[in-house]
Amino acid sequence: MNCCEDCIYYSYDEEYDSYFCEQELDEDEMAEFLLRKRKSCPFYHPGDAGYYLASKQ
Repeated sequence: MNCCEDCIYYSYDEEYDSYFCEQELDEDEMAEFLLRKRKSCPFYHPGDAGYYLASKQ
């Protein structure tokens, strides 16, 4: 199982004082995630976001 805290899409929202995933899941993807039909998140990407984005340029 992937850890959300290590994912580049896991961000902090100061307004709500909480963490959230920046990926928007559709209804089917959210149901699979909540029912734990998937062993890991399909959008999970470990590591430093700055390094990952720079390598894509």
